[in-house]
Amino acid sequence: MGPSRRVPHLLALIVALVALWIAPGTALAQAGLAGRPLQVCVLRDSGHDSVAALVRHPERFDCTTPQYRLGAGSYWAISQPIGRVSTVADPLRARVASLWQAGLGLHILYADGRIVSQNADGRGVSRLIQLGAIVEHRVPAHAAPVARLLWHVDSAANVRGILVGPRLATRSESDRSNLLMAALYAGFGGLALALLVYNFALWIALRYDFQLAYCVMAALLLGYAATSSGALAWMIHGLENNDRLRLNYLLLASAAAAALMFARAFFEERVFTGWLDKATLIVSGAIFGSGVLFFCVAPFAPLAADATFAFIFLGIGVVLFPTLWRAWRCRSGYLWLFSVTWGAPVATAFLRQLANIHVIPWNFWLDNSTILAMACEAMLSSVAIAYRMRVLSRERDVARESETVARRLAETDPLTDLLNRRAFLEHAIGREGTQQLLIADIDHFKSVNDTLGHDGGDEVLRVFARVLRASVPANALVARIGGEEFAILAEAREPVEPEAVLARLRATRMPFDIAVTASIGVCAGPLACETDWKALYRGADRALFEAKSAGRDRTRTSTETARAA
Repeated sequence: MGPSRRVPHLLALIVALVALWIAPGTALAQAGLAGRPLQVCVLRDSGHDSVAALVRHPERFDCTTPQYRLGAGSYWAISQPIGRVSTVADPLRARVASLWQAGLGLHILYADGRIVSQNADGRGVSRLIQLGAIVEHRVPAHAAPVARLLWHVDSAANVRGILVGPRLATRSESDRSNLLMAALYAGFGGLALALLVYNFALWIALRYDFQLAYCVMAALLLGYAATSSGALAWMIHGLENNDRLRLNYLLLASAAAAALMFARAFFEERVFTGWLDKATLIVSGAIFGSGVLFFCVAPFAPLAADATFAFIFLGIGVVLFPTLWRAWRCRSGYLWLFSVTWGAPVATAFLRQLANIHVIPWNFWLDNSTILAMACEAMLSSVAIAYRMRVLSRERDVARESETVARRLAETDPLTDLLNRRAFLEHAIGREGTQQLLIADIDHFKSVNDTLGHDGGDEVLRVFARVLRASVPANALVARIGGEEFAILAEAREPVEPEAVLARLRATRMPFDIAVTASIGVCAGPLACETDWKALYRGADRALFEAKSAGRDRTRTSTETARAA
């Protein structure tokens, strides 16, 4: 299937994955935001109003203007009439999403006129955090039903809103929500930790850059999960809730930057060439810088810091879409893997940023979508990385085979397939113990060439080479070191019988049944260095000369060791 025909199938698959993710998310949203939703109206705090006066005049509150348009500051938020009783057996819980604010107070008005107030500063809010980053106040049990809830939001940045996602739940509903969210975050944490350990171990062994980038991303996402879930507030007592949010932004930006570096290392080098490589580095640095900027500037200008973060984060598209296009144009073998694996995380990241800039409304499940999408990515990425490693291993095996073939060609005599002189010396010099060197030379080879021609002479050389290979032990070296001159090197404790070599040669049928004989000179001695080789060769060569002088078709052995020679 060509790239142009594959794209619609990829898009359909990505849409299907996102649909599968959204469907359970919609059903679980009720559990994540446990309880009955409440409608609230808001009023800017003038600093002069009392709680009793405010609950008597709910008409003063604004119920129509979108909260984020009211700007930063301190506000009151009053709920719709409630009429539910908080019992000892199953007391009520007032739950709202965690936002950037200096403090959050709750005033509970009962039908009999009783008012119970609960005030919390930044550290106090952190102690009220439940999994899913939900701030939960306990509504004391009372015989009279709860008439209304009145929140006081101190110094709201009003980035997402003043009071977002208010709900009234029972204790059992709250407990079920925490159990569900604990399962989701634990599942993601387990996947991320397993992939982190797995890929780091493989990186130590294989040293692929994309594995290290993925490990960094997984570690950062584990930290992000701890901050976004609210679990960090449970781990660190006395942590300011706003500080938790600052860490959340920083870790999200760092993870996104690491994800771009992972993509850069995951694709083939030809995908990231020229401007795209530089742009990826710049955007990755800018996203990381936006997280650092938010961490440093948010305490003084949270609205500006958040807006800067959101718009820079959207810059991922500046390199993501060109990367996918370039990968498609370059016929990358990993495009479909990357698209399927990262389709949901990329889509939810953009949706979150659109919600941050109020293009789409805030949603609890969308606010936690990064963890869900990355859990999906974690499961699929294990397959993607395994496939990537399989391709790399196959490429490496092919490269090794090519290198082996090239080395063999460089070491082998192309006519006889024996070692050439250079390769023979490389393997011979340095062998331990006493060595036996045989120098064999075909007798009257010029007359063979004159009789059979050069093609026939070449065939005689090939047949002679086969005779030598068949006459020596497995650990012996056989080489063609000259035109018709051959060398055999064997250990003296397992010597080659030169007479047996000549006997095999006489019994071997040659081209056109021509009679071919050879003379062999033998010498033994050490072969630790090049000097030893020269001495050993001189001894064998003198013995060869004696064999030829004595009438050819015979062997002679040097009467002295090569060291003495």
